[in-house]
Amino acid sequence: MKVKAVVVGDPEIMSGAPCFAGTRVPARTLIGYIEGGDPLDDFLEDFSTVTRKQAMAFLEGASKRMAAA
Repeated sequence: MKVKAVVVGDPEIMSGAPCFAGTRVPARTLIGYIEGGDPLDDFLEDFSTVTRKQAMAFLEGASKRMAAA
């Protein structure tokens, strides 16, 4: 799954904040959970509209971008 298919920015949804496709859940929320030491399963339980596949694709894409920097 490509990151573009996973996270979208739409000015009509959450003021254009990058959100998981098909949801109103900002991608930044997942980063906040990870930074806070919460497991991925807690995030997925709290935001059931985000799939594990979406979350993992986002994290993998972020990791690849950081490795390339």
